[in-house]
Amino acid sequence: MENFRKVRTSEEESPLPFPDLPPDVVEMKVKEGSKIRNLMNFAMAQMELKGSRQIVFSGCGRAVTKTITCVEIMKRKLGGLHQVTKVRYKTLLEVWENQDPLPGGPAQNLTVHKNVPSICILLSRDPLDPNQTGYQPPEPRHGPGTQLDEAGEDTSSSSTKGLKRPLPPPREELLTKKLQVQVPDSPRGSGTTDRQPDHHH
Repeated sequence: MENFRKVRTSEEESPLPFPDLPPDVVEMKVKEGSKIRNLMNFAMAQMELKGSRQIVFSGCGRAVTKTITCVEIMKRKLGGLHQVTKVRYKTLLEVWENQDPLPGGPAQNLTVHKNVPSICILLSRDPLDPNQTGYQPPEPRHGPGTQLDEAGEDTSSSSTKGLKRPLPPPREELLTKKLQVQVPDSPRGSGTTDRQPDHHH
């Protein structure tokens, strides 16, 4: 393979795996090299300025995690979004070109079919069918939502404050207890208590 160079990669075009999508729904195709900020600026403009009710984020292979990140940011910024996640496999066609063909040797080009995981996530301001697979209801704005804690640990100030506030008091109590124990002990430790057993023997 050392003489071959990848000339192009193409994805199988496949219809989005969601029923009843409006024909003009925006699909954000997230690529491995996409900048999240650019994707989010565009997506937010669609939802906020153009008033789109639904948007789809899709990515495959190494872009899957970036796709999920975009969705989480969007859910946090807009709130109240219904979500359906579909995971499937996509076939990528990679075309490799022989850089150094031998006369009478193998073909100039090789086509490699690769199966890669692909994710499609539909976000909708309007309610979606909660019975379809992969449906997630909007997260509660405030309240004991476990999803909120997992997702909001690093950014939402309320949960981090909540996490940090209970910690200092116990630590101080421990310190004072330790000090009380050590202070009376140390003179005795060096003086009376150690020697008493010696005298008895």
